[in-house]
Amino acid sequence: MRAHVDLDVCQGHGVCHMSAPQVFELDEEDGHSIVIADPVPAALEADAQLGADSCPERAIMIERAVTVE
Repeated sequence: MRAHVDLDVCQGHGVCHMSAPQVFELDEEDGHSIVIADPVPAALEADAQLGADSCPERAIMIERAVTVE
């Protein structure tokens, strides 16, 4: 899984960081979210999804790996 923050949309509310501090940090200069776990470890996937779902601006996209069988 990978997480991506659209910096043009992020307003720096910090909800993602509060929900998943091991996945998201806030930039010291402008407060925008930064993904610090890329790719997101399996153990943190639920936290990353919660952080994305909690974003009031919907600035975080989650990409899941596609498996082909």
